[in-house]
Amino acid sequence: MRSLSRLTTAGVLGAATLALLTGCLGSSGSGSSDAPDANRNAEAKQVTLTIGANSVKGGKSSAGATFTEDVLIPKFVAEQKGKGVDVTVKFQGDGSDDEVYKQKLSLDLSNKAGPDLFSIDGIWVGEFAQANYIKPLTDTVGDAAKVNDWDGWKQIPESVQALGSYNGQRYGVPGGTDGRVLYFNKKLFQQAGLPADWQPKSWDDIISAGQALKKIAGVTPIQINAGTAMGEATTMQGVLPLLVGTGAAVNTDGKWLGNTPQLRQMLDFYHQIYSTGLGDPVLQREAKGRDKSFAEFAANKIGILLESDYFWRSVVEPKEGVAKMADRDSAVGWALIPASKPGGGVKGQDFVSMSGGGATVINPNTKFPQQAWELLQFMNSQEMVKESLAGAAKITQRSDVNSEVLKSDPMLTFIADKVLPITQFRPGLAEYPKVSAALQQATADVVGGKSTDAAATAYEKAVEAAAGGKDKVTSN
Repeated sequence: MRSLSRLTTAGVLGAATLALLTGCLGSSGSGSSDAPDANRNAEAKQVTLTIGANSVKGGKSSAGATFTEDVLIPKFVAEQKGKGVDVTVKFQGDGSDDEVYKQKLSLDLSNKAGPDLFSIDGIWVGEFAQANYIKPLTDTVGDAAKVNDWDGWKQIPESVQALGSYNGQRYGVPGGTDGRVLYFNKKLFQQAGLPADWQPKSWDDIISAGQALKKIAGVTPIQINAGTAMGEATTMQGVLPLLVGTGAAVNTDGKWLGNTPQLRQMLDFYHQIYSTGLGDPVLQREAKGRDKSFAEFAANKIGILLESDYFWRSVVEPKEGVAKMADRDSAVGWALIPASKPGGGVKGQDFVSMSGGGATVINPNTKFPQQAWELLQFMNSQEMVKESLAGAAKITQRSDVNSEVLKSDPMLTFIADKVLPITQFRPGLAEYPKVSAALQQATADVVGGKSTDAAATAYEKAVEAAAGGKDKVTSN
């Protein structure tokens, strides 16, 4: 569900929401023997760059557009003037649906045109790299040391850098991100005799807490998104956090996860929740089921909920939330998502999470690659990232900014300090949306009463079709 519009909804105003350009570009394609010189126009004193974004003042992602036009551009122009460079920076907002924006961008890039810099969702990075629309920053800038020695990398956790990376290479600078945790209602926990500082260490611990909560009349013990009605929310707030908790990624070494023990383990967990009354299967089939789950949690009718920090900031926020909880700060607890068992997660982790976000990349055909790199660094500097927040407490890509702006919010500090270092991201590959849909259907099958084996078998067939053959799928 992590589209660029969703990022802005979550309050992420990092680089990913700041740069989509529609400038006039060079004609040479990337990745070919006649790739343009990375140092072209490096000494130019008259420079024109265009910053655009899928945002417009007063419309979609308005805050990002306002910041770019009113703060970022004037300050960058002034900085360059101090270096003796007369740079003109233009901004062009878009405001399209994300898929329309992606199509426009892809068309431009396929014609060796398009923006000098542009923002893309993290799940597009691999797809754009495979299409040869973008190149590693070290190729585009032409100087590995210049790119790798940027001091900003030290402030961006390696896990977050994955947002703008593909096959171990940096293609862009990531913007802000988020993290997923288990929320729990402390009032219900107290009634059930559960601790206020609950931190499950395994899936069995989650089930045990659910069984204790089940004794309270009118309460749904556990809500973990499932089914197709919730779309990508099912994948990000359910399937993928559970899968990485089994030690499996949805794509490994170029192969998609098929009918494996880890997949069946994940589906078994869903079955354990929704076939025993620990979860409400009806919520998973309703078009507004996710919104209803928010309202029920706020009304003290759901005990445990897997969600992102968006839930804390924008859903149960006491004053502006869509499901306000006046006593949020005292009534809502949070915990790391445990692996299925200690040490059972990816990389042998005890705890896991999933995050979303985007990155800003440089078009390899820009006339001004060196100046574009300077702009990319500038918009991701500590000063600019902090100013982009406009005083709000939101998670950014930079640890130094987070430590300052989140210090008064213990939950967001928890995400920045404890979740981001252990998080994972979705694969940036073209087949991912279809694989995600297959995962959603598999959970719908289990919640609807099908056996784990039947759901897993049907899932693998769907993935083989999406991936283009059995040889693209891992199963055992």
